[in-house]
Amino acid sequence: MSSILRRGRGPMRVPWGAYVCAAVLLVVFLFPLLYLLNTALKTTAEFAADPVGIVTDPQWGNFLQAWNQGNFGAYILNSVLYTMVGSAIGTFIALVMGFPVARGYIAGGRLWTVLFVVVLFLPNALITQFQLLLRLGLYDNRLGYILMVGVGVGIGPLLFSGFAKSIPYELDEAAALDGIGYWRYLFRFVFPLAKPALATVFILQAVWIWNEIILATVLLADPAKFPVTVGLYAFKGTYSNNWPLLAAATFIVAAPLIVGYIFIQRYLVNGVLGAVKG
Repeated sequence: MSSILRRGRGPMRVPWGAYVCAAVLLVVFLFPLLYLLNTALKTTAEFAADPVGIVTDPQWGNFLQAWNQGNFGAYILNSVLYTMVGSAIGTFIALVMGFPVARGYIAGGRLWTVLFVVVLFLPNALITQFQLLLRLGLYDNRLGYILMVGVGVGIGPLLFSGFAKSIPYELDEAAALDGIGYWRYLFRFVFPLAKPALATVFILQAVWIWNEIILATVLLADPAKFPVTVGLYAFKGTYSNNWPLLAAATFIVAAPLIVGYIFIQRYLVNGVLGAVKG
């Protein structure tokens, strides 16, 4: 049957345009990473002589030196704690806020959607957050920092509300007829159906928290509580920077996200596609 249809419609054409676009995107996204790796493997003299040239004698020891100089071993567990707990809080907020907005269970559903979009373009109120934690006694406190990075609404509610629209309304009606309460329905029925979208929200939240550095320098004072990104300050010189070591340190900080994305990219794609369809 497929051969007949192909014969009737003519020969199938190879989508060269799609391949070209994919190749261009691959270069655009991989080039900065490869350039960073190339810089990280150079000596200071080699980088000064030719910053953009391909490395000839890879200095793999730069990564070990960067690890020790940035004290990343002492900070890595803090980042894991902040990222996991903060992302869980942010995902919970996206679920609780996004579903009623998508269903119209709260007044001003469109206004809430506009608010979600506007929040994406608003800067962090650092002074307000600092004063809030200071008055609550949570300044320089892991719990205070987690709450600040976790409650950052971001794109989570907007993305989840788009996905929730694809869940049939008949499920809501059936649950109401069976006498199932709202919160039970939300966590027993909606949560399993929305796992791709929630996984996407969790991933996006985790990427933001892992890369966050401004709030950490403002809300934390004890070096024992610093996340891994603060270790990059150790490579800042007074008059110049050791760019190969800084590149190696940046690669170390970004490596967990790169490796993690390789394994969880399908969840990210499924969640985004589901939100767009919704």
